Amino acid sequence: MKDIYNYFLLIRPLNVLVSGLAMIISAAILDSLDQELIVILIVLVVMTYTAGANSINDVLDLEIDKVNRPSRPIPSKNLKKNKALIFSFFLFLTGSVLSLQLPSNAYFISIVVSMPLMVIYSTHLKSKPLIGNVAVSFIIGLSFIFCGTAIGNVYPMWTPGLLAFSLTFIREITKDIADFEGDQIAKYNTYPIQHGIKGAIKLISFLSFVVCLVALVPYFNNTYNDWYLIILLIGVEIPLIIVVLLLVKNPTISSAILSSKILKFSTIMGLLAIYTGSL
Repeated sequence: MKDIYNYFLLIRPLNVLVSGLAMIISAAILDSLDQELIVILIVLVVMTYTAGANSINDVLDLEIDKVNRPSRPIPSKNLKKNKALIFSFFLFLTGSVLSLQLPSNAYFISIVVSMPLMVIYSTHLKSKPLIGNVAVSFIIGLSFIFCGTAIGNVYPMWTPGLLAFSLTFIREITKDIADFEGDQIAKYNTYPIQHGIKGAIKLISFLSFVVCLVALVPYFNNTYNDWYLIILLIGVEIPLIIVVLLLVKNPTISSAILSSKILKFSTIMGLLAIYTGSL
């Protein structure tokens, strides 16, 4: 039972659930929830891939997590590194087998693009300033294109995909601030290490300003209704403003950790804004 609990912690269950919820909302945006089997497969593929990526990331981040997250299953020695690696392989294999039940262009995205990029990110790109952040953001944004491709209606997924990419990019830089101490020890050359925490906060502030402005465009060109604006303001724009003010006022690792938690659900709120705005 203890091992099962540690495997459960390893996959970061909240992140996995959020990824599945994002796909359900995406299917709702496409008005395709009646395609039960396809939607279930999409959700399971994205959730298993997310779980696999989180697992292999913990395997490769052992030394960093000894500093940043010592209570995680591997650095706390509650789960052996090789067991976690095998479990990650099993999750990726499961997701790949499930994706083969979807149209060929959809499983091409998952097996040929997303999964290799997840592994390459963890092994080579994570320590690269901005490149690693872009890679993660691209994977998240691509999941919405994957959903649209599997259902057979890609175009409406570009807006949520771009929004998810943008918010994830901001959150990833914020997480790099939160991981500053461990990344220094591992000699990762992330953006906050390269330009300092204050330099990273300036970039976050600029990106947040751009996202807040651009996200309003679909409302003012009448793509979405008033509900889009209301939920966007409450769930995306105000949280971004709070994050910027929090980081500027108190540019510390603890502020970055809190900001990362605030941003975690902004993508879901953005999707809800798009869904309700489309009704």
